[in-house]
Amino acid sequence: MNRDRLYLYDTTLRDGQQTQGVQFSTTEKIQIAGMLDGLGIDYIEGGWPGANPTDSEFFERRPRTRATMTAFGMTKRAGRSAANDEVLSAVLNAGTPSVCLVGKTHEFHVTTALGITLEENLENIAQSVAHLVAQGREAIFDAEHFFDGWAANRDYALACLQAALDAGARWIVLCDTNGGTLAPEIGRIVGEVIGAGIPGERLGIHTHNDAEQAVAGALAAVDAGARQIQGTLNGLGERCGNANLTSLIPTLLLKEPYRSRFEIGVDAAALQGLTRMSRRLDEILNRLPQRTAAYVGSSAFAHKAGLHASAILKDPSTYEHVDPALVGNARIIPMSNQAGQSNLRARLADAGIEVAAGDPALARILERVKAREDQGYSYDTAQASFELIAREELGLMPRFFEVLRYRVTLERRRDRHDRMKTLSEAVVVVQIGEQKMLSVSESLDESGSDRGPVNALSKALAKDLGPYQDLIDDLRLVDFKVRITQGGTEAVTRVIIDSQDGQGRRWATVGVSPNIVDASFEALLDAVNWKLLRDGAQPA
Repeated sequence: MNRDRLYLYDTTLRDGQQTQGVQFSTTEKIQIAGMLDGLGIDYIEGGWPGANPTDSEFFERRPRTRATMTAFGMTKRAGRSAANDEVLSAVLNAGTPSVCLVGKTHEFHVTTALGITLEENLENIAQSVAHLVAQGREAIFDAEHFFDGWAANRDYALACLQAALDAGARWIVLCDTNGGTLAPEIGRIVGEVIGAGIPGERLGIHTHNDAEQAVAGALAAVDAGARQIQGTLNGLGERCGNANLTSLIPTLLLKEPYRSRFEIGVDAAALQGLTRMSRRLDEILNRLPQRTAAYVGSSAFAHKAGLHASAILKDPSTYEHVDPALVGNARIIPMSNQAGQSNLRARLADAGIEVAAGDPALARILERVKAREDQGYSYDTAQASFELIAREELGLMPRFFEVLRYRVTLERRRDRHDRMKTLSEAVVVVQIGEQKMLSVSESLDESGSDRGPVNALSKALAKDLGPYQDLIDDLRLVDFKVRITQGGTEAVTRVIIDSQDGQGRRWATVGVSPNIVDASFEALLDAVNWKLLRDGAQPA
């Protein structure tokens, strides 16, 4: 069976950069473009040349890609020719093989926002697209506010599309710019546009997520005949974001009827790197990944209820719509006070610990987990800490070292420039076998700035662990989360620390105490012990 080709157009570097709080550097844009190219995206929209220094520099330094690099701009302004419009010229001067121009298709925006006549707007569209084609560029027309324009004046919105098509545009992209059109309506209108003479193989769809319809709307447009999808990684974009390609891509590859009807540039091997790519983007943005994100979230294949976990052990398809490995994700059976023995045995099996059903140790572990969660602990995400307490109950936890004491001090003092600065210092004393080790560390970074008492403790603990030192040299803290679980004078602090090592392993540990430093140190100790356990360390 011959499958239709669907083209994926990524606008992370342009529309995604309009996300509140997101600002890519040129180097980061080059890195993301490489990630997108490796994934198999067909078009990479690099930004708007001339709109800001970063976008202009990106096009000067743009990487060589298999994907078609695309510059974004707008149609020429009224009262001048396409050849003499400096804004349009800046877009062309970027030298990309493809150019995407946004133009008005809603009569209200033409007369109110632009302040020109409907006829002048049609001329702007036609002349701008024709100018691109004459320069040997592939022309893409983004029909801004199209669905609202269609509702207000169907004939005029269609005339705008026809003007771009007649001028030589390769793609006509229907934009739900305000993000409020529901998916069934998008599908109906796309079908009507095709019925009115705009070929489906020349149509694209650009949706926003203001009504939580972006992915559904994009799929509805494909169902109706559109053959290009625009979106962003992790759904970045203006306001509530754009259609999320990390949701759309696996849906197109793994779900019927799309996997049988369509072919895309992403293959199965690239799909397996999708979770890693999604999280890498969040690292670049210094944001926490969304745990509940479809396909790639850390909770996307987490099974907390005992009933679910029991069924998953028999057949994962009972509570999983796809195999998590297909998108590079992993199944998680977290421990909590809702857990039963099915969860427990599955989680222990993941850690390489086989315990027979009915073993009395299982009940002891469950009781300990529930008691500790009453104290404020949470093992939903802190899987490494759970494994350590389970091993203790099973008599399988080696004792690598003992912390005899530790101290943290904070001092405010003047530096050599007579500026007041904070300095955190930590002392940790551990016993390894018959030997006592004392380590002292400050929390200053390379710039001389204080990184706080937890950083000082972490550095002191990892400074000298004798025979274990080589095993922990590549350990680093990558995330630190604090939550107050009770209010008032009896407040309890929960700290969850995410750690990572040179092998790419990432694990989470938890500590609880009325004192944030004590809670942090407890989580730090668990992180080190889990790392030693996983690396096969032997007690001194």
